[in-house]
Amino acid sequence: QVQLVESGGGLVQPGGSLRLSCAASGSILGIKAMGWYRQAPGKERELVATILAGGATNYADSVKGRFTISSDSAKNTVTLQMNSLKPEDTAVYYCRQDLRVSGNYNARYWGQGTQVTVSS
Repeated sequence: QVQLVESGGGLVQPGGSLRLSCAASGSILGIKAMGWYRQAPGKERELVATILAGGATNYADSVKGRFTISSDSAKNTVTLQMNSLKPEDTAVYYCRQDLRVSGNYNARYWGQGTQVTVSS
C-alpha cells in the first residue's frame, strides 16, 4: 500500500519560482526512478523531468536550464525546483515514482497532482 503526496503548487508571477515536493509512504523495498509530468488544459500529459536511481537526470527541452529535479532516497522524496517560470508552465503537475515493492520490482505510482499557475 504505497501512497504519494505532493505539495508546493500555487499561483506565481512570471519570472518567479516554486518548489514542488513528492513523498512516498508505505512498504517500499527500493527506488528505480522518479519523475515529474504535467498536463495543461486540452493537452496531453508530458514528461517534465526524471531522475534514475543512479542519479542520471533528463529534462524536457522546454524546461532545461530553468527546472532542477533532485531526490532523497532515504526519505523516498523527489523535488522539482522551478525557476524563471513562464505562463506556458501553467499545468497540473504529477509526481511519478517507479518503486520496488513486494512482488513487483518496478511498480509505478502517481501523486494526486498539484496546480501550478503562472500569471501576472
